[in-house]
Amino acid sequence: MTAFDLAEARQILARTPRMLDAWLADLSDGWLDARESEDTWSARQVVEHLVDGEHDDWMPRTRHLLEHGESIPWEPFDRFAHLRRAPRPMRATLDAFARARASSLAELDALSLTPADLERTGLHPEFGRIALREHLATWVVHDLAHVAQIARGLARRDADAVGPWRAYLGVLRPRV
Repeated sequence: MTAFDLAEARQILARTPRMLDAWLADLSDGWLDARESEDTWSARQVVEHLVDGEHDDWMPRTRHLLEHGESIPWEPFDRFAHLRRAPRPMRATLDAFARARASSLAELDALSLTPADLERTGLHPEFGRIALREHLATWVVHDLAHVAQIARGLARRDADAVGPWRAYLGVLRPRV
C-alpha cells in the first residue's frame, strides 16, 4: 500500500471525464440504462451523480475543511439527488461533468496544497474527523468505484447471451 500522492490522484481525476466520454458518448439508451441489478444505478445515473459530486461534494468540502477545520461539520451530501431529476441527454451530462471536473481540478491546483494541508482535519457528518488526504483519496476511489459499477451494468445487459462463457466472466458474478 502506498501513501496518498496528490499528483498521482490527480492523474485519475483528470482522466475520468475523458474515459467516460470515450466509453459512453453516442451509446444507445439500452446500454446507457443497463444496470447490474434493480438496486444499482445505470451509466446515465452514475454520470449525473458524478456531476452532483463536483458541484456539492469534493471541492466544496475541501474548501470547508480548509476554512473551518473541525469547528463546523460538513453539510450532508445528497447522494441521491440525481434520481429526483429528469435525466438529460448523455452528451449534455458528459459535457457538464467534463466542465465541472475541469473547474474542480483548476481550483484544487490553485490551492497549492502542502503535505501539512493534507493532514488538516474536518468533521464529516457521518464519519466524524477526517483528514483532507482521506477526502481527496476517496474522490479518486469514488471515480473508480463508479467506473466499475458502469462496467458491471453494461456487462449484465448481455449476461444471458454469453452462454457457457459466463463461467469465465467474473464481471457477471454477484458481488459479495
